[in-house]
Amino acid sequence: MSVRISAIGTAVPPHVVAQAQVRDFAAGFFAGNFDDLDRLLDSFGHTGIERRHLARPVSWYGVPHDFPEKNAVYRETALDLASEAAARALDESGVARDEVGAVLFVSTTGLSTPSLDSHLIQRLDLPRTTVRLPIWGLGCAGGAAGLARAANLATALGMPVLLVAVEICSATFMHGDRSKSNLIATALFGDGAAAVVLVPDGDGAEVIGAHSHLVEHSEDVMGWNLAVEGLQVVFSRSIPQLVRSLAAGVASAAARDAGLDARDLAHYIFHPGGAKVLAAYAETFGLGPERLRYASGVLRDYGNMSSPSVLFVLGRFLADEPRTGAPLLLMALGPGFSAESVLLRW
Repeated sequence: MSVRISAIGTAVPPHVVAQAQVRDFAAGFFAGNFDDLDRLLDSFGHTGIERRHLARPVSWYGVPHDFPEKNAVYRETALDLASEAAARALDESGVARDEVGAVLFVSTTGLSTPSLDSHLIQRLDLPRTTVRLPIWGLGCAGGAAGLARAANLATALGMPVLLVAVEICSATFMHGDRSKSNLIATALFGDGAAAVVLVPDGDGAEVIGAHSHLVEHSEDVMGWNLAVEGLQVVFSRSIPQLVRSLAAGVASAAARDAGLDARDLAHYIFHPGGAKVLAAYAETFGLGPERLRYASGVLRDYGNMSSPSVLFVLGRFLADEPRTGAPLLLMALGPGFSAESVLLRW
């Protein structure tokens, strides 16, 4: 059975913030916390980001909010964006809502029990027999891993599967955290949702393989610490170097798992974690700016939205690139520390 991508839908919250405005916010917020604050603030201009979409106006983040309040923002905004992105994907795909066999829901920036997919099914009026699979904790790798697992489900069920990845990264902003990690996170992260409809035997991009790789003893590279204020970001400076040391080997293994040679790969879709991460990918794979224009465009327009970002990139690629039947590699890195890859043919 050939599982294919029928449609991709996206959604972002209404508060659009220019990168210069966020830099000004950070200059006031972190004033007095670093001797080299001006140098650190220069990083805002080197991210490749021009604007981001946030769940709340910038002023909201300037006052303290406890974890229950921030998590309520996550729950409300994540469900709204997930519903919007999913409805768009389903409408574009032409898949009737009563045909959906499973919903795979990826998110890491908030908590909800029951998981938000249960609410999503009701909002979209999907069958109440729809299989639910919430996935939490994969962070930036969640979009790639979710795509792979959704393809597995579509194969197993022989039915259309709806993948939704949504992150409200701004809801994790910690007012009491004046660390460099929090400052860098302030420079990078935005909010958004992406939804993908996968169908058995359709005519869209074909999923032809997937690969997962976990780096041992690397849990301090990326993730959350649970503090009184909520989820506190863990974000290592070593991530670009890990791309250089890890990505080529992972790409070769992923291609081999799909019966290909890495030299067969015609296109690359990377999660745009930041300008330095994209530069590391470019160096590793010998790619010029034109080959990374979709990833850099999503980074420019939305910042790093964590798990949905790579699906935004994929959506732009499929909408713009002519179909040639060539294989492509989609890759995202996330907490673990891990790399998740999907091989597609387009």
